[in-house]
Amino acid sequence: MKLPINIVDAFTDVAFKGNPAGVCILKERIHDSLMKSIAFEMNLAETAFLYKEDNGSFHLRWFTPAMEVDLCGHATLASTHILFEHNICKPDETICFNTLSGELRTKKVNGSIQMDFPVIPQKKVDYPKELEIALGVKPVYVGMTKWNYVVEVESEEVLRGINPDFKALQSLPGWGTIVTTRATTMPGYDFVSRFFAPEKGVQEDPVTGSAHCALGPYWMEKLGKSEFTAYQASERGGTVGVKVVGDRVFLTGKAVTVLSGTIDV
Repeated sequence: MKLPINIVDAFTDVAFKGNPAGVCILKERIHDSLMKSIAFEMNLAETAFLYKEDNGSFHLRWFTPAMEVDLCGHATLASTHILFEHNICKPDETICFNTLSGELRTKKVNGSIQMDFPVIPQKKVDYPKELEIALGVKPVYVGMTKWNYVVEVESEEVLRGINPDFKALQSLPGWGTIVTTRATTMPGYDFVSRFFAPEKGVQEDPVTGSAHCALGPYWMEKLGKSEFTAYQASERGGTVGVKVVGDRVFLTGKAVTVLSGTIDV
């Protein structure tokens, strides 16, 4: 059996930047074990699997090389990009995805793709000393969502210089660590971040949409505004537009297809 497969660089308008995601658009549902095997073979932060349901919505799931995840921004952006690029959806259409995180909607806005995602709450916590040791820096603030630590550090220089002990990070509660600080070297940007997730098979995720569902509300409280331009300072790097409205976060970004073909399974 041959299945269509695409690789899309998300949160960038330049190939080989942003965060690459696999996108597999199916005619019908396939077995979980096959999705896991394809995601392992693709060896990308996430591979998205989607098929159209009778009501016109799309059923969407995301797999890392190691596990299924509840929410993924860049692979949702990549999926939307392919649906428009392959003329499966009309350019003016709002696309509805049914996911483990509920109903997500995406659409084109001013040449970019906007995604309507849920806010991810986080709260301040007393953190284990091992977190500080694993990151090699002293946090200004540590909070936690239901999945990840949220760590603010004192400067962009400190953030960019972090070289984590991934084995130590993997031993901590949760499956990821978001590190953030105010942007000081990039005019027009409000905050920067990095995201480490060794437990899900990704040591450093290049650009993480879902992390901004927690970062948006965090920086809204700190900076007193609700709309931001954010940069994820991984080696590949990527730009995320963030707007917080009530219990929703609107994430905006661009995407570039770098490979389209089929996979034999």
